[in-house]
Order: sequence, then C-alpha cells, then structure tokens
Amino acid sequence: MTKILIAEDDKNIQKLLKAYLEADYEIAQVCDGQEALDYINKNPIDLLITDVMMPRINGFELVKKLRQSYPDLPILMLTAKDSIQDKTIGFTNGVDDYMSKPINYQELKLRLLALVRRAKVENPQKLEIGNVIIDKETYSAYLNGQEVDFSKKEFELLYKLLSSPGQIFTKEQLLDSIWGQDSFSTEDTVKTHISKLRKLCVPFKDVFKFTTVRGLGYKGEIIEK
Repeated sequence: MTKILIAEDDKNIQKLLKAYLEADYEIAQVCDGQEALDYINKNPIDLLITDVMMPRINGFELVKKLRQSYPDLPILMLTAKDSIQDKTIGFTNGVDDYMSKPINYQELKLRLLALVRRAKVENPQKLEIGNVIIDKETYSAYLNGQEVDFSKKEFELLYKLLSSPGQIFTKEQLLDSIWGQDSFSTEDTVKTHISKLRKLCVPFKDVFKFTTVRGLGYKGEIIEK
C-alpha cells in the first residue's frame, strides 16, 4: 500500500486527512518540519503532504532540505495563502503540487492519484538490469531468478546507487538518506557498507559496479555490453 506522510501542526486537519485517506493509503503523521525530516530519514515513504506554516522548520525549508537527498519524492503542499508568491517559492524549492485551504478532499484524492501514478512511471519500485531484479517493495534482489540476501541498510544503499546510475552521492548524503540525520553512525559506516556491498555483489559483476570518486563519494554504474 502506498505510504503517505502528513506534516501538519493542526490536529483537526490531521484527523480529517487521515480519516479521508486511510482507506486507500497507509498514513503516518508528524506535527512539524523537523519531525518530518527525521521520520523520512528513518522510514521509506511514497509521498509527502506538508503544510507551509509549521514550528521549527516550515514547509518551504522542509522541501528544500528534502530535495538534497530525495529528489524524486512526490510532495504536495497545503497552504492557507493562495498567492503566486508563495507558490513560486514552493515550486522553486521542489514542490510538485499545491492545494489551498480549506481543502476540497475530493480534489485532494484526485491530485494524490496523479502524483502517485506519475511517480511510479518515473521512479519504478522495481529495477530490472539485465538478468538482475531489485525490488524495493519487498527489499529483495534476484540474479537469474535466484534471491540474493542483503541486510536492510545494504539493500537501501544498493537501491539508492542503482536507481540513479552515474549520479555521485557523497558519504554525507548517503548517511543522511539511509541512516538518518540524528544517527550516531559516521561516514566510516558508509565506507564499511560499500565494502560489504561490493563483496555481496560479486555475482552481479557483469551487470553493475560501484565506483569510488576520489574526494567526492560513490556512484553506481551499469556495465554496458
């Protein structure tokens, strides 16, 4: 089931959103931007609904921070202000869609369907690379139909690097994205997991590889034949 995180400090709106959406989506809720950031860094979600005006980190800043590590996460922003200026700020920071309060819940459902559909087309949960299948929904990977075991962190690292082949990720980006910003893990943790991942992926050596970019970070590369 598609998982939606709702970042909204108004408890009544939280309850209404959950009541209307929980039949079709798995719902998680937080009360401000910092909680949202912490939650997303620890838990995979499929879509974010965020208010603009929230304590600690507002919606604009939240989106700006998220886009550094989650460029493809669908984000719908709720605002009490229907101004072009606010929408410009939101879209510039990486918002995918906007809705003004009071919320038309029927329209909200249609917009969510469109965002989820587009995300699945552009960012499939299943990567198929030659004779390898990497399935994010089940956290499993297969070579010629034979499952290869990975720990949760190893799999998330595998998927992160191969879902954007050629893109360089710094150790800090990988640490924040997979272990979370408030984790006690260090950049050495990333280095250790990359080393383990390379050993685990020896059976895949003719399909993809992980390259260290000196002074920058790591990238996944598909081996062309």
